[in-house]
Amino acid sequence: MPRLAVLQHAMDPDIEANLATAERLMADAAAKGAQIVIFPEVHLSPFLPKARAEDQPGIADRYVMAEDHPALARLSALAAQHSLVTIANVYRQAEDGTRYDASPVFDADGRTLGVSDMVHVAQFDGFWEKDYYAHGQAFEVYDTAVGRVGVVICYDRHFPESWRACALAGAEIIATPACNLASENTQLFANEIGVMAYQNSVYAAMSNRCGVEDGTRYAGHSVIAGPDGSPLAQAGADEEVLIADLDLAHRRAIARKAGWLAELRDWLKVG
Repeated sequence: MPRLAVLQHAMDPDIEANLATAERLMADAAAKGAQIVIFPEVHLSPFLPKARAEDQPGIADRYVMAEDHPALARLSALAAQHSLVTIANVYRQAEDGTRYDASPVFDADGRTLGVSDMVHVAQFDGFWEKDYYAHGQAFEVYDTAVGRVGVVICYDRHFPESWRACALAGAEIIATPACNLASENTQLFANEIGVMAYQNSVYAAMSNRCGVEDGTRYAGHSVIAGPDGSPLAQAGADEEVLIADLDLAHRRAIARKAGWLAELRDWLKVG
């Protein structure tokens, strides 16, 4: 029965400081018996899309990370050190120079299994994401040491098709790095995660930022939901290692009983 930990924390303007936080929280999660950890959205940098790119020239270049960035190598090493399947989230630059909000997925031995790019990209006040991110092209599911894990990043979670694509690809656990404001309806977001978990018969975990950045307060209140939609754990507003145990055999039994995917009409399937 794998134990999942959501690593809710605030971000510093310094990448090294954020890496130190990641190292501390991963060690804490491992000490508590976790085998899989999920970080908040872009957890190694400030949340750049809170302002238009034209209003903060050059800042994106300070935080964007190519595949060979040392911070990614360090996360890989930490995953191996603590035997943790690790869903990170960073500001990624692909080989062709295109930039994404992206989740590298490291297995428990530190191998990079792949990278999931955010597919749906927001563009409104406080979330000027299209100034920084291109659209990803697919939802990926990874065979990890703890089971099959899909990634639905922040804004993607508002589109049910995102979850269904992962479920149809065999996801047992869906990880959602997020960046929700304290002014938003945190209970609505918790309900959303529970409903999507229920409708797809998966474990779902949303890992949110917390703290204050340049006057903007992020909500925390990360949540883990079971495959029957029940809330398994919910964080408060401050830094927290949020823990839940996942019974994958129980999930499969719920999926068989519910039969959502088996009943879905072929012409409605996505993925």
